[in-house]
Amino acid sequence: MHDYIKERTIKIAEHLLETRQTVRVIAKSFGVSKSTVHKDLTERLPTINPVLAKEVEYVLHYHKSIRHLRGGEATKKKYSEKSSV
Repeated sequence: MHDYIKERTIKIAEHLLETRQTVRVIAKSFGVSKSTVHKDLTERLPTINPVLAKEVEYVLHYHKSIRHLRGGEATKKKYSEKSSV
């Protein structure tokens, strides 16, 4: 694995733990795809830093557990904006 990939993976993991942002938001801020962020955090990070990977896994699991709520809020917002126009 290239050094720049290792560095990016660590930076993304630390950013996730500091901000608790979603994978989508982090991908946009780092200028990479959601798939890249997810692969960095779930596949590459455990080989680079297993302790950090466990912390990240907890946050990702939390995001996954509430994603249906976020989707519901987004849909509600979408239709409330359409009805007010």
